[in-house]
Amino acid sequence: MAKIHVSGKPESYWIATTSKGTDFPKLEKEVEVDVAIVGGGMAGITAAYLLKQEGKKVALIEADKIGHGVTGNTSAKITSLHTLIYKYLIDHFGKEGAKQYAKAQESAIARIMEIIEKEKINCDFVKADAYTYTGTKENISKLKEEAQVAKNLGLPASYTDIVPLPYPAYGAVKFTNQAHFHPLKYLMKLVEKIPGKGSYIFENTRIQDIKKGSPAEIIALDNKKIKAKYVIVTTNYPILNDGLYYARLTPSRSYVIAARISEHIPKGMFINIEEPLYSLRPQITEDAQCLIVTGFEHVTGQEEDTARYYVELEKMTRARFAVESVDFHWSTQDPVTIDGVPFIGKYTPDSENIFVATGFGGWGMTNGTAAAMILSDMILKRRNSWAPVFDPARYEQLKSVTNLLSQNVKVMENFVKGRFSGNEEDVNKLDKGDGKVFQIGKNKVAVYKDDAGNLHKVSAVCTHMGCVLHFNNAEASWDCPCHGSRFSTEGEVFHGPAIDPLKKIY
Repeated sequence: MAKIHVSGKPESYWIATTSKGTDFPKLEKEVEVDVAIVGGGMAGITAAYLLKQEGKKVALIEADKIGHGVTGNTSAKITSLHTLIYKYLIDHFGKEGAKQYAKAQESAIARIMEIIEKEKINCDFVKADAYTYTGTKENISKLKEEAQVAKNLGLPASYTDIVPLPYPAYGAVKFTNQAHFHPLKYLMKLVEKIPGKGSYIFENTRIQDIKKGSPAEIIALDNKKIKAKYVIVTTNYPILNDGLYYARLTPSRSYVIAARISEHIPKGMFINIEEPLYSLRPQITEDAQCLIVTGFEHVTGQEEDTARYYVELEKMTRARFAVESVDFHWSTQDPVTIDGVPFIGKYTPDSENIFVATGFGGWGMTNGTAAAMILSDMILKRRNSWAPVFDPARYEQLKSVTNLLSQNVKVMENFVKGRFSGNEEDVNKLDKGDGKVFQIGKNKVAVYKDDAGNLHKVSAVCTHMGCVLHFNNAEASWDCPCHGSRFSTEGEVFHGPAIDPLKKIY
């Protein structure tokens, strides 16, 4: 496959424009704390901050750099308007469940605003209206119904025919008092408040296991340990196989560009309801006004040519706005639960001191903050009125997990058939910048040819549960189509739930 030209630097706008990075140590000796939080993104950092404020000794543990995972690659919209979720919630969770979800989102927005004011954080925070709009008149009735349902739940919702976009939009659900910000400028201020007085932050520390007990033991890859009375797992995709999360989550990738706009930049946040979905939000600074455009969501590891999505995003954006340049492009990943509502609570029904937050479905700024609030309350033995809807052990869908597992296995068996590109003699036919899976002897081998023509060979079998990997040409990575693990072309783990690297093939 010929290499596609993509405009802009291959880096998240948020990471590129965060002046002060982090430099926390790797875990080198055993420590003991009240709460260990595994995963340094929105949920993990916020939970560590809130618990430290309550006098708890915490340890925040990140496999890479703090804030450089999914949170550092977000679109960073702080909103309760999650496309058309509220009518769906009424139908599947009842009015009480829908109210709990709505209250959690609005409470998260309020808490973010409260923290910004309390800590005096300069994070490009802007209040803005949010719109879920339609490009076809046929969908107007859906939007009107959603707006009424949301309003009845106490949300700041209305239906409007006026959608402030420079291209046709025939109506929208509008939420007022929403916001957007620079997520890393916000979180780095919270990070400053965590270490000290018996609390720690550890970077470049990948966790391989958590041993139940009181205290629990959190074990890193090199067998260094942290002991904690409570453990929170906020690793985007849970790293432990307990709870069958791998059968209840679908890993989803989407693509983002930051385009410099010369005029008529939208002042609100927007997402349409027709396929393909496009999400828009402005990022205006003294230097430039940019539009953050997100789209082309798909199941991780199940697309042949992902680089083309950046090209399509740029093409769409240039057709609708006065684009001066595309400065950055990046992709992101977030798991979606089987019912669309995050799992926040006990890791398993019988785990009294191990908790999880996952399945934010692309709405991590509010869901991540809500998760931190819920789990902090659980650890502090405080009642949280909107926790029940997020309970990971909820409803009788758990009864169908066995059937779901067997269906997933069949789907993946069919999916990987025909994914092999030939035998060893075909390896040299690879284009530069491309990667494919070959059957070489008894081994499934993932082969990547770099721009200099050098071949990089690793096992094509995911170290999580044995699925065959697929090449992602947008990021030059090997992605798992089953559970979303991602690896570099040298076999290093980019994204869990996999813990161990791929074996190199010589």
